[in-house]
Amino acid sequence: MKRSRSLVFSLVTAVVAALGAVWVAMPAFAAGMTASFVKTSDWGSGWEGKYTITNGGGATVDGWTVAFDLPAGTTVGSYWDALLTSSGQRHTFTNRSWNGRIAPGASVSFGFLGSGPGAPTNCQLNGTACGGGTSPTTAPPTTAPPTTPPPTTPPPTTPPPTSPPPNTGLPKHILTGYWHNFDNPAVELRLRDVPAEYDVVAVAFADATATPGAVAFAVDPGLSAALGGYTDADFSADVRALQARGKKVIISVGGETGRVAVNDAASAVAFSNSVHALIQRYGFDGVDIDLENGLNPTYMAQALRSLRAKVGAGLIIAMAPQTIDMQSPDSSYFKLALDIKDILTVVNTQFYNSGAMLGCDRNAAYAQGTVNFIVALACIQLEAGLRPDQVGLGLPAGPGAAGGGIVAPSVVNAALDCLARGTNCGSFRPPRTYPGIRGAMTWSVNWDVTNGNTFARTVAPHLKTLP
Repeated sequence: MKRSRSLVFSLVTAVVAALGAVWVAMPAFAAGMTASFVKTSDWGSGWEGKYTITNGGGATVDGWTVAFDLPAGTTVGSYWDALLTSSGQRHTFTNRSWNGRIAPGASVSFGFLGSGPGAPTNCQLNGTACGGGTSPTTAPPTTAPPTTPPPTTPPPTTPPPTSPPPNTGLPKHILTGYWHNFDNPAVELRLRDVPAEYDVVAVAFADATATPGAVAFAVDPGLSAALGGYTDADFSADVRALQARGKKVIISVGGETGRVAVNDAASAVAFSNSVHALIQRYGFDGVDIDLENGLNPTYMAQALRSLRAKVGAGLIIAMAPQTIDMQSPDSSYFKLALDIKDILTVVNTQFYNSGAMLGCDRNAAYAQGTVNFIVALACIQLEAGLRPDQVGLGLPAGPGAAGGGIVAPSVVNAALDCLARGTNCGSFRPPRTYPGIRGAMTWSVNWDVTNGNTFARTVAPHLKTLP
């Protein structure tokens, strides 16, 4: 989430998927490092690819680089869990800060979207042959998406999960909104002036310090000036005022420009200790992880478990990943959510600023800003391991709040109905209903107030009607 007027984050221009054929270049079984490639989806005009780097040797490897060629007319689109540089048709992916070290027998992976019929060739891993062989030069067979109309009867409802959610004192269905600790073209607000419709207020943001992993927070001077004077003491009193009204206030870490890095045991301790200090100082009810520049799931999970041990079972732990971060359980953000599922409160994915994305059916590229997009992408999380009470729908509050994916609040309500009841769906219907769907999130409270509180006044009452 961004602090400027527009939240433009165009990772993806168009994606679709048809899993009728999965094409794999198998790794060699020699000792040492290998990189194997798989096309996890192919729809003729494009595909989704995945490289897995495996350490078959006896020593830990620190850092990896995978380079390959793509034929003319084939390009790389969005990518994840790696950094990319390109020169003509030669593309070079290098590790991120958290996945460069590979122990003997272990592996890591990264993925990307390709446009065009080609596939990687001339692969090199750390300057030598990838060992997994080169990909075939002929396109794999594809299977057309099904043309059978969706069923007209609501899908079945599955029994609730046996593992109970953490006891955080929240309603069954909640509306979350972000409050700006900065000044921009949206209306500036004191925290106590957040509209009553919001159940959870995420304070945006705590920022990185010079100590790796540690974060800090104070009222922004620009905001204070815009409000005619607003101090840390005023803010602390406002936290208590909202809590007295039955609301929860959590501190959000990161944001679009945030550079908080928790990549080892020491930074995990620094994160846990610093967030705990903020909770003690300001009275926050929990923490929101909104790191849009990558995270290490192993050490962030370690940090969050340490924080919960300090605070107790009532700690709210929320996450706000981008859509690309929740496309696969193998991605770092999704892995973190699953790794802390027993203590996780809610994942409010940002269903905007992404372009078209794959849904859980893997049969189409759903355009952002539609019921289909919201439902099909939420379905990925619901079918891949998260409980319904851990899935929230994040949408912009209106004009100015995002660069793409802005919808009328009625579209949010329709998506909630489709997921919870199997009604008001678009052409996509999920395989079952999820009556426990947690609710909705918006970026942001300030933009909603700027636009007449339409989001909160439309979505909050509707949440109370859900099963």
